[in-house]
Amino acid sequence: MWILFAFASAFFAGITAILAKCGIQKTDSTVATALRTVIVLIFSWIMVFAVGSQTLLPAIDGRTWLFLILSGIATGASWLCYFRALQCGNINKVVPVDKSSVILTILLAAIFLHEQISLPKGIGMVLLGAGTCLMIEKKAVAPGQQAAGSRWFFYAAGSAVFASLTAILGKVGIRGVESNLGTAIRTVVVLIMAWLMVFVTGKGRKVASVSRRELGFIALSGLATGASWLCYYRALQEGPASVVVPIDKLSILITILFSYVVFKERLSRRALVGLAAVTAGTLVMLIP
Repeated sequence: MWILFAFASAFFAGITAILAKCGIQKTDSTVATALRTVIVLIFSWIMVFAVGSQTLLPAIDGRTWLFLILSGIATGASWLCYFRALQCGNINKVVPVDKSSVILTILLAAIFLHEQISLPKGIGMVLLGAGTCLMIEKKAVAPGQQAAGSRWFFYAAGSAVFASLTAILGKVGIRGVESNLGTAIRTVVVLIMAWLMVFVTGKGRKVASVSRRELGFIALSGLATGASWLCYYRALQEGPASVVVPIDKLSILITILFSYVVFKERLSRRALVGLAAVTAGTLVMLIP
């Protein structure tokens, strides 16, 4: 049964980007991130109360709180960059760059957490890196859009870097707290950070101007993220992490498929080879 939850997690994670893209056609990406985080926060605390881990709050020590907060800040920065990248660029370009955070995470884990890089992991990293490079092949951009055509990459790269920091900081912080509770606490930090960004940048007035249609898609993207987390943690409870995690990363296939169906974003032959390499690299990491 756990394998069905793992694939369900990948599915919901895959459609999150599509729903988010639909919700930021006219809505500012920072505002959309803040609104979406409200939904994710509700889901994360539902998970906490579902497993009864709220009773563990008083037992969390200061060091754990520090790393959970730092992890939440990194998560918030990653989401802000990711939404901005989606607003500036094509989904089938942004997502592979964001997913390349796996490479940086493995390297940081080896440096700071002294985790070994096995041969399969090494091969997977090479395939992921090569595939990502192939998928972000230069694309013709209409006159006047050159700036937007390059900005998406820097935001997507920022998203990947902060996502990697999230994993490392979260790994350290989660050692002293139940995983669902740790996720919920980090989400509170993300919510605070996202809304601070909204008001610091003077975008508070834009909240009221969000159309019902885009607000609906933003809410759905939050629900999809929450559903993905619920399925992901259920799969981890019953199945081996070494299998669940790579299956979850296959969400890129769902995202690429829906980006073609919904936004008519086509992949070139070169990009298709890159997608195959990314998929192969992910699957190789299933090898112990």
